[in-house]
Amino acid sequence: MMDRITIRLPRQQVEMLERLVEAGEFPTVSEAVRYSVRALLERHGNRVLREADQISFKV
Repeated sequence: MMDRITIRLPRQQVEMLERLVEAGEFPTVSEAVRYSVRALLERHGNRVLREADQISFKV
């Protein structure tokens, strides 16, 4: 099951997402956003979790 969130983006970013869909890069704008979030989490998620673990050990 997926949760729903609401985000606000500048019009230019929305238009670029729509162009990616029109170009066939993604089936929907939502899928393009999910892809972007996954990439962000893969790139930064582990570091954030490590830092959170270090903080909890110090307490």
